[in-house]
Amino acid sequence: MNAPRLELPPACFLGPEWERLHLLGYFALASRQGQALDEPHVAQLRTLQAEVEALRAPGGPWQRALGDAFDPRADTLALDVLACVAAPELEPRVGWVFQQLQGGSSPHASRALIQELLALDAAQSHALRALLERDAPLARAGWLRAVHDDPYRPLQPDARLLARLGGHAPRLPPPPGAEPVPAAEGWQALVLPPDRLRLLEEFLLWIRERDTVVERWGGQRVGGPVALFAGPSGTGKTLAAAVIAGVLGWPLFRVDLGRLVSKYVGETEENLNRLFEAAHARPMVLQFDEADALFAKRGEVKEARDRYANMEVSHLLTRIETHEGPCILTTNLRRQLDAAFLRRIHVVVEFPRPDAAGREALWQRLLPPRAPRAPELDTRMLAAAVPLTGGQIRNAALHAAYLAAGEGGVPIALRHAALGVWRELAKDGRENSRHDIGPLAAHLPKELLND
Repeated sequence: MNAPRLELPPACFLGPEWERLHLLGYFALASRQGQALDEPHVAQLRTLQAEVEALRAPGGPWQRALGDAFDPRADTLALDVLACVAAPELEPRVGWVFQQLQGGSSPHASRALIQELLALDAAQSHALRALLERDAPLARAGWLRAVHDDPYRPLQPDARLLARLGGHAPRLPPPPGAEPVPAAEGWQALVLPPDRLRLLEEFLLWIRERDTVVERWGGQRVGGPVALFAGPSGTGKTLAAAVIAGVLGWPLFRVDLGRLVSKYVGETEENLNRLFEAAHARPMVLQFDEADALFAKRGEVKEARDRYANMEVSHLLTRIETHEGPCILTTNLRRQLDAAFLRRIHVVVEFPRPDAAGREALWQRLLPPRAPRAPELDTRMLAAAVPLTGGQIRNAALHAAYLAAGEGGVPIALRHAALGVWRELAKDGRENSRHDIGPLAAHLPKELLND
């Protein structure tokens, strides 16, 4: 019986690309030392050139890796650049040569080194610089990381390029100052009114249809898109952000501004620049919590620190506006937001407290699905008794489950759920009353009721 045929990743067929770059690096080293090029190596380069051209033919490994993003015949220089930036990761021998050519600074090639390796003339050098602009196809397709104007800074491949060439899923590291948020289940995880779900779907259109509206139809290019999720705590704002990222198949990173804001003048801006440069045009969603604290109405300048604080907010507003990638900001206090910030928002979604039907659906979903339930555990009654938010229901449902598990794994009963709700309400810091819990009070231990 024949063994199944394995589909090898494109990188397995790109050996001539790496051999060519390794040889070009050898030539560059020899030239710097004033050595003449020997004919056997020149002949080897001619052979490799022909093999590279064959690899770049339509249907070859480059087109299989990049899809329709580039025409393999027309984008010769673009493919040269991609080969140069990917080679140190996929063939370390090339990285060692690049590092030697750059004085040991980095194994990743700079624009200056690429220009030297490929022996580009003035017109070709200008074309190379144009290829490496932030809005050029290489950066827009997401193949390069942190494109910049400095000809001596290393150019690094994006995780998406390495994943395409290596035949695996991209693994994106968190940008500086951000942390990953676990993926959500999908739209079914959200309990929201239909019009709010529709708004979330419209926000997805801003992300998915950008090429159609901007590239094909000539629509105005704007940053983001940026969405504002407003509503009380526990109404599902972070969950909705995780669902959107999950639908896109992208990671969600929550930005911790506490790690970015500094008391030293200018350092906050530098930290924000590093965050957005790492995330620019990459397949990820950034979430900023407590937007009201970040973008509140700027106050009167009474001292130097007030002026610098306002400058930091203005800088963050500008970076969000020019950032190419979805940003989701959450707030509990929409009215306190600066009007200059609100003008930069593309979609605003209000997250209301769930109604009785929504609360019943949340109780059904958030009680552990494989836990035994007592016949008396009426989720409709739980939903009607206390108008909790989704986050509060999650905590109360889990508390009830742990109470039942602590009794030897008995079925979750109304007494467990009632105590879970009671404990959740007590987090507000005030003394609970039987009136706060309605008919559930009959299922609480008598010593808890003082009235």
